[in-house]
Amino acid sequence: MHQIENPVIRGFNPDPSIVRVGDDYYIANSTFEWWPGVALHHSRDLVHWRLIGHALTRESQLRLRGIADSGGVWAPSLSHHDGQFWLIYTNVRTCGMGRPFKDVGIYLTTAPSILGPWSEPVVLNTIGFDPSLFHDEDGKKWLVNMIWDFRKGRNKFGGIVVQEYDHERRQLVGPITNVLQKKVLTEGPNLYRRDGWYYLMLAEGGTGWNHGISMARSRRITGPYELDPQASVLTSRDNASLTLQKAGHGELVQTPGGEWYLVHLASRPLGTGENRRCILGRETCLQRVEWKEGWLRLAQGGTAPLVNVAAPLELAPSPWPAAPVRDDFDGPPLDVGWSSLRGPADETWASLSARPGWLRLRGRESLHSLYFQTLVARRITSVVCTAETKMNFAPKHFMHMAGLVCYYDTKTQYYLRATVDDAGRKVLGVVLSDDGRYDELEETQQDVSDWPDIYLRAEFDRSNLQFSASSNGHEWQKLGPVLDATKLSDDYGTGLHFTGTLVGICVQDLAEHKATADFDYFVL
Repeated sequence: MHQIENPVIRGFNPDPSIVRVGDDYYIANSTFEWWPGVALHHSRDLVHWRLIGHALTRESQLRLRGIADSGGVWAPSLSHHDGQFWLIYTNVRTCGMGRPFKDVGIYLTTAPSILGPWSEPVVLNTIGFDPSLFHDEDGKKWLVNMIWDFRKGRNKFGGIVVQEYDHERRQLVGPITNVLQKKVLTEGPNLYRRDGWYYLMLAEGGTGWNHGISMARSRRITGPYELDPQASVLTSRDNASLTLQKAGHGELVQTPGGEWYLVHLASRPLGTGENRRCILGRETCLQRVEWKEGWLRLAQGGTAPLVNVAAPLELAPSPWPAAPVRDDFDGPPLDVGWSSLRGPADETWASLSARPGWLRLRGRESLHSLYFQTLVARRITSVVCTAETKMNFAPKHFMHMAGLVCYYDTKTQYYLRATVDDAGRKVLGVVLSDDGRYDELEETQQDVSDWPDIYLRAEFDRSNLQFSASSNGHEWQKLGPVLDATKLSDDYGTGLHFTGTLVGICVQDLAEHKATADFDYFVL
C-alpha cells in the first residue's frame, strides 16, 4: 500500500486550499508579504507535489508595498466550477498585536487554466479575512467569511457570515447573514454540500499550538447551524508529543474513487515545552477522512494527525522529477522557486541578462525596509540543510552591502555580508537583527580585499546555524559563532508571525541605489 508522508509540501506553505480537476490535484497556499502571491502546487496521486507557479504575478492584482511583516496574502481559497478556476484571496494591510483594526481587501480572480492568465481582481468586501467561495448545486455562489469586530469588549471574531455573489454583476448581492457565532477564535470557513446538509468547516483556536478544525451543519445555507457533537475533527492541542503540531485550517477533496482527504496545515517544532519553535513555519499535510453518522471523522479515529497516511487505492504513484537544488542562473526567467519581498523581481534590479550565467542584483533599501528590498530567497524545507553561493562584489562605501541572508522578517534575520570599512578595505562579517535589535558582530569581520570572488555558506543543523566563507570554493573557514536558528520562527519575538525561514541573496545601496553584486550560482 502506498503511503502519503506528511508534510506533503514542506517548509513555509500554510493555509492550504485544495481542488481536484479530473485527474489533477492543485493546492494554493498563503504567501503573506512574499512575491509572487499564492503559491500553486500540483499532484496526480496526492503523494508527490511540485510547485508550478503562482496566481498573483502583477501588481495590479496585489499591492504589497508597505505591508507589515506577516501581512499581505492570507488564506487563499481555490475552486473550480463552470469550466474555470476561481481564487478568493485577502490582502491584509493592517495587522499586529495590540491593533484593534484589520484593514483588508477581499478579492476574486479567475482563470481558464491553473497557470492563468489570472484576471484582474474583483473587489468583494473588507469585513474580515480567510474567506472562501461556495458553488451551490442550484448555480448560486456564496462568499463565506468571518467578520472582524473591533469594538471594545467584543469578541474580535464576530461570527461566520454568508452572502450571495453575482458573477454577471461582479459583486456581492443580498443580505449578509451571520450563520454561526462561537466564543473561540473562529476563521477560515468552508462550505460543503452532502446528503442534503450544508457542512461548515472551521479553523479554530488561532494558528498556534491551540489550532484545530471543527464543523457544523444545517439544512439551509443561511442556517441555523448545529455544532458537531465532537469538538474537533482534527487537532494536536492535546498531545505535545505529536510530530505534527499546530494542526488546523483544512479543506476537503474527494478522489475519483470516492475516498475523502483533508488537507491541513501543521508545524514540526524543535525543542520541547515552552522552548518549542518551528523554523520551517507551517507546512501542508493530508489526512484520510470518512463520513460517519453524518459527520466527518479521521479514518484512523481520534483527532490526532498522522505522519504516514494511506494513499488513495485507485491512484498509481506519479512522481515528478526531483526539484533542482542548484540554480546556475542560466535563465531567464528566474526559477519558480524564488521569492522576493513586496514586489516583483524584475530586470530593473534582478537581471539575468546583464551578465549571462550570473544573477546581477542592484542594491536598494535595507533589510528592514517594507518597500523596496533587493532580496531573492528560497524556503528551507529541512532543519538540516546547507545554502551556498558565489558572489562577485566591489563595494565602494559602507552603505554598499551584499551577501547571504537567513531571513524570517524585517525584525529577525542573520546576514553574512561584504562591505567596506573606513580604511577602504573590503570586509566580510556577520550582522543580525534580533526581534528588531540590530547588531554587528565585530569579532567576525575579516579583510577579504584580495578575494576576487567570495563564496558564502550557511549551514543549518536543527537549532544551530553556522556561517562559513571561502576564497576559492574549496577551503572553507567558519565565520562567527554558532547562531540560534530557532529565532527564525513564528514562535520567537514580539508581534504576529505567520511565515517561515527563507535563505537568499541580497544587495543594499543606501546611498544611491546603484551598486550591484553578481551571483554565479545558488545551492539549497
